[in-house]
Amino acid sequence: MSTCTTASRHLDEPLAGTAATARTWLLIEQPGPWGAKALTSSHLDPVLGRALEAAAEGTGVRIALIRRPGRHADCGTPSERQVYAAHTTPGNAWLHSATTSDPEQALNLDFAALGMGDPHTFDTALQGRPHIGGPLALVCTNGKRDRCCALLGRPLAAQLAASGVEGTWEVTHLGGHRFSPTLLVLPYGYAYGRAEAHAVKEILQGVQEGRVITEGCRGSSAWERPGQAAELAVRTATGEHAADALTVVRTDGAAPRWEVTVAHADGRLWRVIVARGASLPPRPESCGSALGSPARMDVVAVRELARSALAVPC
Repeated sequence: MSTCTTASRHLDEPLAGTAATARTWLLIEQPGPWGAKALTSSHLDPVLGRALEAAAEGTGVRIALIRRPGRHADCGTPSERQVYAAHTTPGNAWLHSATTSDPEQALNLDFAALGMGDPHTFDTALQGRPHIGGPLALVCTNGKRDRCCALLGRPLAAQLAASGVEGTWEVTHLGGHRFSPTLLVLPYGYAYGRAEAHAVKEILQGVQEGRVITEGCRGSSAWERPGQAAELAVRTATGEHAADALTVVRTDGAAPRWEVTVAHADGRLWRVIVARGASLPPRPESCGSALGSPARMDVVAVRELARSALAVPC
């Protein structure tokens, strides 16, 4: 059976610069079935789902539903739900957690402040606290968005959970169905495609040590897609793996070509030229869709700038 994932893998479609964009993630536990638009088509009250979508719009916060891997994921509404908030910007990456019996409490959040990286609104509204466990491994399993996410994502999530990987959750949508199984790791916000269990364990070990594994990486959700590709290109060129080392400080230009400035915490600076291309030959972007040419982020050049060029306008 041919799938969008099969075509993407066969054509060796590049992963860099394909991650969903979100400075902050808000994750709400909701077991049971998920529709294509899970916030309004699950066992979560759709009125609440629409209100949360409206509150988060334009704030840099992305909301997703999560559930535990396995058959019990199809059980009814929990009396207590796990809720997480994570900010992904280097130098201010954090992960806080809370439990609540009333998900409507999430409407008390200051979404603008949450999007800017302030955890206090989460702690106040939901009695949250810094997460004391390990990183979160979020595997997209929403078959209503694309069958590949269920066919490939659910077995991966189950395998990770069965092997004792704490922090494993199924999540509603990470984009890029054709890269399934797709994975998001928090708090740093790096997304991965075509993930395998042994690689995920290495990725999570890296997160615990403050390192980024670049193999299979789609990019950091903290940046827009040109920035994602540029940051990964600098990591590849320099061998830099420290999670907080690199920041996208400026993006000039517009599609189909950008000049992205990437800064190192030690003061070094790089100018990266990124061009938007089309993936050829045509292939389905998701199962059941017409053939298309998905956009790709191609790094044309990576150049380290002289120290005299380190003054970067705000």
